[in-house]
Amino acid sequence: MSSIARRERGFFPEIFDLLEAPFAGTRPEAPMRLEEYVKDGRYVLRAELPGLDPDKDVEITLASGVLTIHAERRTEEKHAHRTEFRYGSFTRSVALPSTADESDVKATYDKGILEVSVKLAEEKQGATRIAIGKPEKG
Repeated sequence: MSSIARRERGFFPEIFDLLEAPFAGTRPEAPMRLEEYVKDGRYVLRAELPGLDPDKDVEITLASGVLTIHAERRTEEKHAHRTEFRYGSFTRSVALPSTADESDVKATYDKGILEVSVKLAEEKQGATRIAIGKPEKG
């Protein structure tokens, strides 16, 4: 599975989603929506993944400061005279803050919402002054 770098979309992310998938309104499944915030010293990422089995259909990876969520949907409905199926996969990657502690990551799934949280270390305040030395003469 390849990682996709996160793109900042500014003030109009919904418009860009529509431009990238012009026929998304005709599909019953929408792309994965994300919400991110910081709470109680943890970076929290919430993703809408309704109707998925997190044990079978969702994979979360973390590498080099990038958190990636990959999900696959496979649905089949059988009716009296027809069968309807929907399938597809989607991936979203998010660059974590520089203070993220990659050894402290938690994930939960409840009522179609995946929540991943990562502990944040305290940021060091101020800058470090570096002394300038003279070259050694040899």
